[in-house]
Amino acid sequence: MEHCSPMPTPLPLQLDKVQDQQKEFSDSTYFRSLAGKLQYLTLTRPDIQFSVNYVCQKMHKPSVADFQNLKRILRYVKGTITMGITFWRNTNFDLKTYSDSDYANCKEGRRSVGGYCTYLGRNLISWSSRKQPTVSKSSIEAEYMSLSETASEIKWISSVLRELNVPLPQTPELYCDNLSAVYLTANLAYHKRTKHFDVDYHYVREHVVLKTLVVTHIPGEQQIVDIFTKSLPIGTFEFLRSKLGV
Repeated sequence: MEHCSPMPTPLPLQLDKVQDQQKEFSDSTYFRSLAGKLQYLTLTRPDIQFSVNYVCQKMHKPSVADFQNLKRILRYVKGTITMGITFWRNTNFDLKTYSDSDYANCKEGRRSVGGYCTYLGRNLISWSSRKQPTVSKSSIEAEYMSLSETASEIKWISSVLRELNVPLPQTPELYCDNLSAVYLTANLAYHKRTKHFDVDYHYVREHVVLKTLVVTHIPGEQQIVDIFTKSLPIGTFEFLRSKLGV
């Protein structure tokens, strides 16, 4: 792959349209070796977090299509090999986090993919993209589960900053593009579509009540975490990649 042609995005837009979905790849050990190496690269390249997470889910029994997707990631890295995270020295200490989910992303188990990214001022300091542990019955539940996990991350980062004697000038903000999920964090009334939510997922609501967290709605086109939850067209991908500081 040293002299391969670069690709503009890590994964194709329609993942289910890649050929040879059912044909098993002959060397699964080689597949796992390459995917494992790419996992190390995600430590400095958040733009490939979703794509690497996606191919790593295929390690047990990869298909020829999965291997094609893996090679596409390598071709993308080839064309962006000089990229990395940019850290800005002159910035504030406002803690802001974006949270999102892609409802029922997994075609086999119908579990959703959740993701978040956290900024300290202009600098990206934390990010995640992974399949949710349980199946959601609605997009609201998937978004709410992602909000809860993100709230835990904010709580941990805030405690680390306190130990380092780094004051937070403002209450941490959490941005979500699902208006119903945002309302749910502030509305204590139960609804028939949300009464089945697990108690753990109301963690974010507790912090909103305690005023240690502010949950804010943002338009979908401003949701940076889309790059961590789904495959995107070239223009959208490049725009969100720039927002990550890569």
